[in-house]
Amino acid sequence: MDKMKTATFILIGLATIFIAKPAQSQSSQQSFTGAKATLQHYKALYVIDVDDAKKISGTLRNINNALEDPRLKGKLEVELIAFGSGVAVYEKSGTFEKALQDLQAKGVLLAQCENTIRERHIDKNTLFPFISYVPSGNGEIIIRASQGWAVVHP
Repeated sequence: MDKMKTATFILIGLATIFIAKPAQSQSSQQSFTGAKATLQHYKALYVIDVDDAKKISGTLRNINNALEDPRLKGKLEVELIAFGSGVAVYEKSGTFEKALQDLQAKGVLLAQCENTIRERHIDKNTLFPFISYVPSGNGEIIIRASQGWAVVHP
């Protein structure tokens, strides 16, 4: 009985190797080039809710990278929504004005949550004059997601 079990395990092991081997070599012959952009138009909502300068810079860089992706170039609509501590991205005292203006020149919508402004008693004069406002950041995320926008929260 033990010899029978041993033989069965060996046969199963060999069968697994021979079945898996062709699958491995087939996948190594094909080079993966990423997803194909088959739609005419794509929409992405980037979310920022932290005041960490590295995180903000990374998010702005990610937006730029998406806009420059050859698969998406000319097909991508982008919005950046800031709420909570993310309001730092739009503060005049910060270092993001040039990057934001460059993104806006490429068609990126720059939006700030009104709830954050009201709850934190922020004077809009301390924020860049070229940004837009929405009633709530969470509402923007919910609506955009329902409209089919990809929600990216780096």
